[in-house]
Amino acid sequence: MERDIYDEDHEAFRDLVRDFVKRHVTNADRERWDANGEVDRDTMKAAAEAGILGLSVPEEFGGGGMLQDYRFRAVVNEEIIAAGAGSLAGAFGIQDDLAVPYLVHMGTPEQQAKWLPRMATAEVVGALAMTEPGAGSDLRGIRTTAKKVDGGYLVNGAKTFISSGATADVVVTFVKTGEGNRPDAFSIVLVEDGAPGFEHGKKLEKIGFHGHDTAELSFTDVFVPDENLLGGEEGHGFVQLMRNLPLERLSIGVAGVAAAQAALDWTLAYVREREAFGSRIADFQNTRFQLADVAATVDALWAYIDRAMRAYANGELSAEEAAKVKFWTTEREWEVLDACLQLFGGYGYILEYPIARAFADARVHRIYGGSNEIMRDIVSRALVGKR
Repeated sequence: MERDIYDEDHEAFRDLVRDFVKRHVTNADRERWDANGEVDRDTMKAAAEAGILGLSVPEEFGGGGMLQDYRFRAVVNEEIIAAGAGSLAGAFGIQDDLAVPYLVHMGTPEQQAKWLPRMATAEVVGALAMTEPGAGSDLRGIRTTAKKVDGGYLVNGAKTFISSGATADVVVTFVKTGEGNRPDAFSIVLVEDGAPGFEHGKKLEKIGFHGHDTAELSFTDVFVPDENLLGGEEGHGFVQLMRNLPLERLSIGVAGVAAAQAALDWTLAYVREREAFGSRIADFQNTRFQLADVAATVDALWAYIDRAMRAYANGELSAEEAAKVKFWTTEREWEVLDACLQLFGGYGYILEYPIARAFADARVHRIYGGSNEIMRDIVSRALVGKR
């Protein structure tokens, strides 16, 4: 089914992304990222120079100025994921969909001037630190504190499962600055790499996304100056977090739908060539029926995610709608990838094939950004209320 969400500017931009992919997303590149457990800074800088990273940074700070029009970021996801480089898409997403928007939406003019120009060029890579060993989706349960001292704050605590956590130069960190778990007890601080007491832990070994670093972070009396309190006001962290969650969840949905489309395309190519019992796998009725179901699902996913991107562009994507988008698209993504991998037979289980890597990558989409169980709870409360 033909999509109608993109205009000539987006398709011209797609050509730019495809050119970057051709030059910088080879088998050797993917193998290097996987072996090192991270996307190298040179690749990030090359993407920024090519104009496909830093899209969320306003033009006055040297970026693309496309934060509200997520279609450009969707094009990046589609093309990079189609090339079997989910780790690279993930690294780009942390920068453009998570770290940068906090500074754009909530940063002071001084914070924006300090960080955004260097984030636009990937001289500075950002990360978002919310999850803790004892607090995942329940963010009011965090224990990392920022105690007010002369000239700033002393941060103590730990974060875990932080994407880009091993390589980040600045970490947007959710902390407690007050007592209890009321919304005004939380703030966000910008913790800089190299600050005494701030430690990047070891890279965590994961099922998927082997080429994108995920790490634990620890804070022991880390001094954060007043000018690194996001927005310059204490007690606004929870509101700031809620402000950006719809974008984060939209971005996960877009990546999931792009992965579903890529899986369908890879599978179609495979079953047309592979033979069994003297016939193409594509000629078996079960294969055709499976593919028909997958193709219809992918069409429905695009229709839904395209509508969500329009809603976001118009400022109409609510927290509840974003939660729906996140859980429904990633559940369907998982079904599509499972069905497609099955049609590859034994080869689908071999990491040499992109379908196997995409399958492993996809599993976390139902967990991070708020688990799908939490997403359902958010939606159900909006539907029927809570006593």
